[in-house]
Amino acid sequence: MSDSVSDIERESMDVDLLVVGAGPAGLAAAIRAKQQAAQAGIELSVCVIEKAAEVGAHILSGAVMDPRALTELLPDWASTGAPLDTPVSEDRVLFLSETGARAVPHALLPQSFHNDGNYIVRLGHVVKWLGEQAEALGVDVFAGFAGSQLLIEDGKVAGVITGDMGLTREGEPGPNFAPGMALRAKYTLFAEGCRGHLGKELEQRFRLRDGVDPQTYGLGIKELWEVPAAQSQPGLVVHTAGWPMDNATYGGGFIYHLKDNLVAIGYVVGLNYSNPHLSPFEEFQRFKTHPSVRTHIEGGRRLSYGARAITAGGLQSLPRLVFPGGALIGDDAGFLNAARIKGSHAAIKSGMLAADAAVAAIAADRAQDTLDAYPESFRTSWLREELYRTRNFKPYMKKGLWLGSFLYGAEQLLFKGAVPWTLRNQADHTSLKPAASCAPIDYPKPDGVLTFDRLSSVFLSNTNHEEEQPCHLRLKDAAVPITVNLAAYDAPEQRYCPAGVYEIVRENDTPRLQINAQNCVHCKTCDIKDPTQNITWVTPQGGEGPIYNGM
Repeated sequence: MSDSVSDIERESMDVDLLVVGAGPAGLAAAIRAKQQAAQAGIELSVCVIEKAAEVGAHILSGAVMDPRALTELLPDWASTGAPLDTPVSEDRVLFLSETGARAVPHALLPQSFHNDGNYIVRLGHVVKWLGEQAEALGVDVFAGFAGSQLLIEDGKVAGVITGDMGLTREGEPGPNFAPGMALRAKYTLFAEGCRGHLGKELEQRFRLRDGVDPQTYGLGIKELWEVPAAQSQPGLVVHTAGWPMDNATYGGGFIYHLKDNLVAIGYVVGLNYSNPHLSPFEEFQRFKTHPSVRTHIEGGRRLSYGARAITAGGLQSLPRLVFPGGALIGDDAGFLNAARIKGSHAAIKSGMLAADAAVAAIAADRAQDTLDAYPESFRTSWLREELYRTRNFKPYMKKGLWLGSFLYGAEQLLFKGAVPWTLRNQADHTSLKPAASCAPIDYPKPDGVLTFDRLSSVFLSNTNHEEEQPCHLRLKDAAVPITVNLAAYDAPEQRYCPAGVYEIVRENDTPRLQINAQNCVHCKTCDIKDPTQNITWVTPQGGEGPIYNGM
């Protein structure tokens, strides 16, 4: 940020509790805070800011939802219009070869793979409904406002500064410049989702990762299809492992049948893969051509597309959750349960626990202390118990599909996860091998029927960014993409990005990296997987990015 912007006068607003991010965790925290304040008979101002143009527009998930935490938060959700209306009716887990499939008998599935009592949802619609519940309780929800900078006073988090609007590419105020606002709070809860850029800064500033494993991630890519009525099987949940991944690479597919002839189909690739030639987007396209997969969507029409990174490290990769003035909740901390392929229930529960601690502190007339009651209540919660049981899932899968599946299955079926060892995680960006030592992958061209290219896919995500603004994908060293990434790894950012943001172009045989930031769907894979950690994702102007309709 230029000096001319950093020194400007900003309007400010004071609230009791500020929540950054209107996803399941952030809205649950806001709702719980208002509930607890009403029960205690105190006035509490709660503000939620959201970088998307509208609440739910940046939400993307599979999604099969465990309603346990939602029932704790809003016990009457079923009678008040919550869009959980497709109960799971059947579970299938398939191990795929290139042309065949073998179903796992239900009795041999670990409990974490069972979905009895769960619902197939369009999580963006659930989040929109949660936003309505929050506003009905008096929460101020402001969409289109990105939390851009931390507000630090006397070594404590005192709130955030929202993003400036109308900056030029050089970071100078343009003709339509509007400065961001300083939002001050007694406590600030960060619910930005996976790899939140303020959460990342908080981890570094307050050393929240000292003594814990690095976080590890997956990239989830999803499409929503409308299929012929004869193919629709509302309530059917299908998960797959195996092809198109090789035995050494973690990945798996999902197919969820919703009502109204809709099918959500997607693929998750663990970002600890080692072959820099691998393209998660292309692997997803291949996945859809499998005989046991294509029958679910063949003859249908693709409606939307999106992608996002998901946290997968589990309990041993959770950072310290609190710092003076605030806390991390939801996927900003990493509460997703990768073994269950579920995170919304964990996000909601973590938001509730943090809100309880914040309201108690505010009621006791404390401000910007460390909310120690939050991690203490987490330690005795069902959420920690759940994450403890499945903590070894991702490390086991690093041992290969067959051995990892056997070891995890044995641990769960025989010991319910209560084993005396906890396996360790490693940072995903350290796993790439030099391109010269790995076999190139020849991906087939898209057919435009089942398989598609990146740009036509990004079009369906409704992504938009104003081009006349600073690039929100920042390079620490502009030379590294060519001198290191291209030279050693054949520029893997061209392939791990699911939106065609990164492109090596050659001018007079001289290569350079072109960043097509307007394509970015905010998945943050580049911030995670870049082997030199040279790329930093920050928020663009508020209201920009994808506009998902119930993804």
